[in-house]
Amino acid sequence: MAKSDKPSRNVLVIRFSALGDVAMTIPVLYPVCRANPDTRFIMLTKPWPETMFQDRPENLEVVGIDVSKEYKGLFGLMKLASFLRKTYDIDAVVDLHSVMRSWVIGTWMKCHGVPVSRLDKERSKRRALVSHKSDLPVTPTVERYRRVFEQQGLEAPDHFTRLFDGKDLPVSTIVLEKEPGQRWVAISPFSAHEGKVYPLELMEQVIAELTKRDNYWIFLMGGGKTEKIALRPIARKYKHIISLAELKHGFADEFALLAHCDVMLTMDSANMHLASLMGLKSITIWGATSPACGFLGYGKDSSDDIQLDMECRPCSIYGERPCRYGDYRCMKNIPPQLIVDRVISTVEGAAARP
Repeated sequence: MAKSDKPSRNVLVIRFSALGDVAMTIPVLYPVCRANPDTRFIMLTKPWPETMFQDRPENLEVVGIDVSKEYKGLFGLMKLASFLRKTYDIDAVVDLHSVMRSWVIGTWMKCHGVPVSRLDKERSKRRALVSHKSDLPVTPTVERYRRVFEQQGLEAPDHFTRLFDGKDLPVSTIVLEKEPGQRWVAISPFSAHEGKVYPLELMEQVIAELTKRDNYWIFLMGGGKTEKIALRPIARKYKHIISLAELKHGFADEFALLAHCDVMLTMDSANMHLASLMGLKSITIWGATSPACGFLGYGKDSSDDIQLDMECRPCSIYGERPCRYGDYRCMKNIPPQLIVDRVISTVEGAAARP
């Protein structure tokens, strides 16, 4: 849709957080935008994830709003809904979050004649899965996102490939020149909850083994003061390691880096989804959660992932529940050498293919 063309329809899409869930909207939202070129889509999210929407379709506008400030509380959200409807002439709402904040906005829109479709969180499946009353997996999040668009009569094809496919990558000052024969491994050792984190002392053993290979370069993914402090001694101790936590960078930089990497080693975290957005193969370490919880990265094959077969897994959809044994054995009992071998076989297998 050319910028001068008037859209036939204006659709508000809502997903505030978490970062990984916002990232999972892209493989669905971008094909939807391109399959419905006469429709303008307004993606409502938080200010920080707004910059993640790189290489966006022309008929997509991303609006980052801090709902904890100007639009705080019930009346603030109603004010925001009014602002959005007047500014963008909203004809329909696609709620990909389905929480109190998005309900308030959606309900206000509904009261003004705007149709609203909401994400089905499949709560009964979730409860049955983590209570081990059923092993039926939750429908993948991206598939449930797609259904919400279809409820509004929109075409929602499943044909996302990767960001910047066939296009120039963003220019980044943090991405070095990759020399022939080098193997770049991105490692994302953190997650929001302890039940989804492989202990850093064990991850250091993995890193130590990988750096014994002269052609391996390790990029530690992290940000914020706590992660910077945690990664700093590891980056200084071993050769060929760069900690992104020490570098000022944004999503464009991360995408440029991931485009050159051979594999990502990650937790069940946002970086798994960033890898998927760049078509990068990832090896995910699963603890309290599992791929059955519905948050597997788009297009990702879980056969290379690492997880222990335990009766207590999964114990949580998001990984926030404390371990019933108090020791997070689902993570601590994974041998570092198993992870090292999986990374090397994945990297070298990919390098051997034409």
